[in-house]
Amino acid sequence: MKKLISVSAFALLASTLGAQAQDGGSACLITKTDTNPFFVKMREGAAAKAEELGMTLNSYAGKVDGDNESQVAAIETCIANGADGILITASSTSAIVPSVQQARDAGILVIALDTPLDPIDAADMTFATDNFLAGDLIGQWAKAKLGDAAADARVAFLDLDVSQPTVGVLRDQGFMQGFGIDLADPNKWGDESDSRIVGHDVTQGNEEGGRKAMENLLATDPMINVVYTINEPAAAGAYEALKAIGRENDVLIVSVDGGCPGVQNIADGVIGATSQQYPLLMASKGIEAIAAFAKDGSKPEATEGKNFFDTGVKLVTDQPVEGVESISVEEGKNLCWG
Repeated sequence: MKKLISVSAFALLASTLGAQAQDGGSACLITKTDTNPFFVKMREGAAAKAEELGMTLNSYAGKVDGDNESQVAAIETCIANGADGILITASSTSAIVPSVQQARDAGILVIALDTPLDPIDAADMTFATDNFLAGDLIGQWAKAKLGDAAADARVAFLDLDVSQPTVGVLRDQGFMQGFGIDLADPNKWGDESDSRIVGHDVTQGNEEGGRKAMENLLATDPMINVVYTINEPAAAGAYEALKAIGRENDVLIVSVDGGCPGVQNIADGVIGATSQQYPLLMASKGIEAIAAFAKDGSKPEATEGKNFFDTGVKLVTDQPVEGVESISVEEGKNLCWG
């Protein structure tokens, strides 16, 4: 019998979705928020797979991106409830590690979704996009799109959070590599010396944050002509800030996610290109892994040659460039989410 329960504790938003546990066991899904379409699709994938496998699924989310306290409370609840496994997209990839260790010490399988923990082996496995490659693809595309003008570009970076979660660092640094910017410490952003970098600001991964960050960076240099964004809501906010000063048509915006609104924004000329990832697949594969662990104790293995399970990424644009593999907006719409 399907059950639906909503609770709140410690500023935690939680719901229980799925079938009563049979042989499939029980799982928890902990996302950064419950409003971002990426996490909505993740919940859909987890819930559908849990119901298919006869598992109980409890889903939790913080109020905002960066809400580590709520995620800690969620893990404590999952431990108390005797969950077989936890899927988590961590708001703070290092601060959450002690709580993750407590879960693992309690015999719970912990899989990081989308965002690797710091260190990555703090979780039993990570199911994710190759976020460095996602950034690299949009960096390559932007460089090729600008041609010779890339050498004199003025680049703004709209990142995620001051805590620099691994997903944000990987995308940021991947973009730099693809664009031809020398990396300093590849494990953090903000220490680069390339004169083309106007600066970094943070967005919390939402449209309002993207608008404010873009305004801040335009105040530093109003001639910015390339904008890297952590995700498509931040890109939409950046576009609005540029539109307010009449520069929406002469600045190249690139992003990562591949949600349906983002893909539509490519068609509408808001974003030049985005790297599309597949959250439903991450979550459904994670639930399968927990079911296998509950059954016989087996743990998932990483993709060959990588330290995580790679769920794929594709560049989406209607302006393909030579040397950078991409799919069309129409193809992206067939694969998008949200």
